[in-house]
Amino acid sequence: MRIRRLQPDDERSGFSCGDPDFDDFIRKYAGQYQFRHHVGVTIVAVDDERVVGYATVVPGSVDGDELSELERRRLPKHPVPVLRLARLAVDSRYQGRGLGRRLVREVLLVALRMRTDLGCTAVIVDALKSRASFYEGLGFEPMVPLQGRPRVAGATAMFLPLRRIAGAAQGTETG
Repeated sequence: MRIRRLQPDDERSGFSCGDPDFDDFIRKYAGQYQFRHHVGVTIVAVDDERVVGYATVVPGSVDGDELSELERRRLPKHPVPVLRLARLAVDSRYQGRGLGRRLVREVLLVALRMRTDLGCTAVIVDALKSRASFYEGLGFEPMVPLQGRPRVAGATAMFLPLRRIAGAAQGTETG
């Protein structure tokens, strides 16, 4: 199995994760977002020449008011750059094998490159409530909803500071 960026000719038509919205996105829209509109990049897991998992990322920013008290003290008061994990899905036939974790790891590597090249403070995901524990297990923490409302209905906004990731790669947490 290979993990890499989506290519225009990747076989996506048979992808089925159990959620029609996520299935439709990889089949119909991921290519448009990446190749035509240039608003996001999709990282795919490919097995036997077909897509069996994907993670779509987009650049963004977050207002300090949405962060924990600790993060608010560490970061500037103005909006800060982040990498948003917009979608993560694994084909039903490959679920339960750690592929979602591998895709998130690739997203974190993209965020670390972005941190060096352009500036990036964290990875943010609007996790479906049923998947929040998956992200918590990876170190993500809930964000403070602006004006008491979640950014995406039925989702929990979660934040993983890159200082934690970079520190883990070096064996220490940096501030």
